[in-house]
Amino acid sequence: MNFRISTHIDELSQRLSSTPRGARLARHLTAHQLAAWGHPHDSDVSDTVQHVVAELAANAVTHGHVPGRDFELRLLRLPEGILRIEVSDTRGDRQLRFGAGEVDGEGGRGLVIVALLAPVWGITDRLVGKTVWAELPLEI
Repeated sequence: MNFRISTHIDELSQRLSSTPRGARLARHLTAHQLAAWGHPHDSDVSDTVQHVVAELAANAVTHGHVPGRDFELRLLRLPEGILRIEVSDTRGDRQLRFGAGEVDGEGGRGLVIVALLAPVWGITDRLVGKTVWAELPLEI
């Protein structure tokens, strides 16, 4: 695992293994960083942000996985009281799937959850891969 945590007070940037363990760690790092920024683990803000990170990280691991490549989590506190969440993977295709799974299946609803929780979100191309991002107010 390649650890790289930004020292800037308003940013967390971390590369994580493109595995289920890496996705879980993304959520835990998010909760820890939000607590450091004054949003306790049991707050509505922390809960909402953790759900969004969990869905984006799970998608990066499940659909954006390229063998031998990590994914990256980035959290940015913007001046307007907005938190920008970015999850980048190295897979270049951008086919977004909303509810593509079976009605009673366990998967296929990740981006629906993100769309419901984040007022603004989208996808951006990178030189290698893509970044799926979401912005949420830090006061929910």
